[in-house]
Amino acid sequence: MPSPHAYISSADLKTALSDGDEIALLDVREHGQYGEGHPFFSVNCPFSTLEYQVRDLVPSTRSRVVVFDQAGEGIASSAVEHLAALGYQNVRILDGGADGWTAAGFQLFKGVNVPSKAFGEIVENAMQTPSVSAEELHAMIKGEENMVILDGRPPEEYARMNIPTALSCPNAELGYRVDSFVRDDKTKIVINCAGRTRSIIGAQTLINLGVRNPVFALRNGTQGWQLSGLSLNYGSMPSESQPLSAQQLEHVRARAVDFGKANGVPRISMDTLHRWKAELDRSLYIFDVRTAAEYRAGHVPDAVHAPGGQLVQATDHWVATRRARIVLTCDLGPRAVITCYWLRAMGHDAYVLDLDVSTIAGAQEAPRLELSKLSGLPHLTARQFTRMRTDGVVLLDASPGSDYRTAHIVGAQWVIRPRLTKITANRAQTIVVCGDGQRAALVAHDLASSGFADIRILDGTRDDWAAAGLALEQTPDTPKDEDMIDFLFFVHDRHSGGLESARAYLAWERGLTDQMDEQEHAVFDARLPVSTAAE
Repeated sequence: MPSPHAYISSADLKTALSDGDEIALLDVREHGQYGEGHPFFSVNCPFSTLEYQVRDLVPSTRSRVVVFDQAGEGIASSAVEHLAALGYQNVRILDGGADGWTAAGFQLFKGVNVPSKAFGEIVENAMQTPSVSAEELHAMIKGEENMVILDGRPPEEYARMNIPTALSCPNAELGYRVDSFVRDDKTKIVINCAGRTRSIIGAQTLINLGVRNPVFALRNGTQGWQLSGLSLNYGSMPSESQPLSAQQLEHVRARAVDFGKANGVPRISMDTLHRWKAELDRSLYIFDVRTAAEYRAGHVPDAVHAPGGQLVQATDHWVATRRARIVLTCDLGPRAVITCYWLRAMGHDAYVLDLDVSTIAGAQEAPRLELSKLSGLPHLTARQFTRMRTDGVVLLDASPGSDYRTAHIVGAQWVIRPRLTKITANRAQTIVVCGDGQRAALVAHDLASSGFADIRILDGTRDDWAAAGLALEQTPDTPKDEDMIDFLFFVHDRHSGGLESARAYLAWERGLTDQMDEQEHAVFDARLPVSTAAE
């Protein structure tokens, strides 16, 4: 157990979140638990994958870190021990966990990407972003108006479902490629996403850039479209983006320079970036906001791929340390500048690297975690497992609960790392752990550490297991809903015809700002730009 000095009260944490120093607040509960209610500035780093995620979320081992679980049931204490083993030097536990936070009179927020989604609502209200309803957009399509619908989500989301006639153009690409989508400056542009945030931010991005066309956000996105009784397309693949011509690139770069100067977007040199990387007392994130293909072709050493639109939409997916430095890279076009503009408006200390990274050939990846402590555990192929004598062998599947329901090896028990005590096995039995590689590795390690003598890891996917002759089964009701703590039921069927779920989700988005207190509002209100036009 950690010593008493490793705890922090809710009141002291509330103060620390605004004291000007770096701090990361990590919710180490599973994703479903996190989504049911967490403090506004917390980031989910589930105990199931803690060691694999925390290095990216909290890059400096010197940063202040506060972890919490539900009510001090021991998951946070275990997380502290594992973080200490990784070298984190200043970790404390929120006394009483999430329950203690509410008992102290502070708000818990349902859902995910809460700061980004609240920010979208603030932007719409502050900047009066023009919007159209699904019915109005449908009439525009039927009337064959001079217009284009641009879907600001990533291509994989577009492929899942999209509005008829909409074209894929992720938000960070809007200012970069908009000229190739419009006939003239009278062409109406409607930006849509699945809900509200990316529609608002995408539309306001083009307005802020000074695009002359009439620009609108689609109110409530694809969910609003379905709620109006209209049909979506499913499975249509987006067209592949083409490189800009030299003339187009010159134009968008000039637009980025003008916008950056008009709005005070700071640029830094490569020398400054090298100096910042050497400063151990400050956290540094480096993000490449271009497309995945451009990133793979070459990028700045240690840069992580984070498409700009998604980085704004889901900042908490990449950044846990508040007041850390964030450096954004691209090809000197508007993608990094616009992303930086929005991040700074959200209160982040963000900068643009003044370097055309498209000139960099090759990819130097940041080193990934190698769990050397697991090196002594044997791995099995599916073929090897089929040849084992399975009498007395306990097979554990550490996959996400929803994956286990879909298909698992007959006889495998579902297991999740925070609840290893629930497995039915004794320490003399042979344990084989399969499923998601990261989760399986950590479950196997914890079992070995707790005294199980014969632990093995089954490699491969479900397809590999089936090909080796292992029988698979579906269990739609196992694990039970109440046990599947890694799955957020709150949002799970809003895109698949669940109209009540869609209504609830949209009401949740619209209501976020009403739940925020003065401290939470101040992060955005104090930084939101007054002037948005790039003169």
